[in-house]
Amino acid sequence: MSFNTFGHMFRVTTFGESHGVAIGCVVDGCPPMIPLTVEEIQHDLDRRRPGQSRFTTQRQEPDAVKILSGVMAHPESGVQVTTGTPIALLIENTDQRSKDYSEIKDKFRPGHADFTYEAKYGLRDYRGGGRSSARETATRVAAGAIARKVLPEVKVRGALVQIGPHKIDREKWDWDEIARNPFFCPDKDKAAFFESYLDGIRKSGSSIGAVIEVVAEGVPAGLGAPIYAKLDSDLASAMMSINAVKGVEIGAGFGAAELSGEANADEMRTGNNGTRFLSNHAGGVLGGISTGQPVVVRFAVKPTSSILTTRRTVDRKGADTDILTKGRHDPCVGIRAVPVGEAMMACVLADHFLRDRGQTGR
Repeated sequence: MSFNTFGHMFRVTTFGESHGVAIGCVVDGCPPMIPLTVEEIQHDLDRRRPGQSRFTTQRQEPDAVKILSGVMAHPESGVQVTTGTPIALLIENTDQRSKDYSEIKDKFRPGHADFTYEAKYGLRDYRGGGRSSARETATRVAAGAIARKVLPEVKVRGALVQIGPHKIDREKWDWDEIARNPFFCPDKDKAAFFESYLDGIRKSGSSIGAVIEVVAEGVPAGLGAPIYAKLDSDLASAMMSINAVKGVEIGAGFGAAELSGEANADEMRTGNNGTRFLSNHAGGVLGGISTGQPVVVRFAVKPTSSILTTRRTVDRKGADTDILTKGRHDPCVGIRAVPVGEAMMACVLADHFLRDRGQTGR
């Protein structure tokens, strides 16, 4: 299996399977002399970790990360810093239950990658999906914690803005509220509604989709490049690579199709700090290059495909059959996608920052 690496200057290679011994990643291209501790990486992993509420999978994984290489204590200050060499990170799996999948090892789960993996490779890891499992995203969150250190002046934050057909009230947006509820929701009232709404979904054995918004503030103007290295195209690719994501938009996104040219244009004026924009329908990117405004990305996450309702499918021999997927699954996988989206935003921005520095010397 190829293509386990993303990025150019800031490169991340992930490895491991959902029910294997461990998962991990290697981050290559991180500049030297950046202070980095395991606690900083663990902080981000703890936000994604499963089993923290009844609204996520009850798989109990501590997601304790180990730094295997790429850091050392500075000889003068004693502070642990990056060395400029590859940073290897390891997260052990401790609560896999492969027996939960033994009854369906010869059946293709609808909505999962079972059929396509077998069509491509001639076999698949039926134990939770192997590489196609969202378990792999823990390694991206770990890499994202390092990416944040490359761009300390940039603040990357994500929020859940919709579950099913129910959207937040943007007039009630409060970034501080995100840490106070299990949904990463910035609307206190809607978070309270989501509790009862998702309880009903969970108890019925079903699932529901969600929309996540990620915002990066403090991004300097000039990141990205025209045509084949557009910042927004790389962001779209990064978000689309997250498990269960089926749609991505930048700024106004699909809503821009409903706007007139006058309404969509982000007009400009000169202010005390230079050029300022009067709106941000472009989501902080014009012509593939950052404008200096907040970079805004939203992505849609489909409902968890593993549900406790019998579905029609076929088996490995091509015979029609039915399937009921047991195990521990998120009723809304979009909830834990928030820190994953943040991590992918941070990795892309760090990569483009290093590319820009290499080309322009800034």
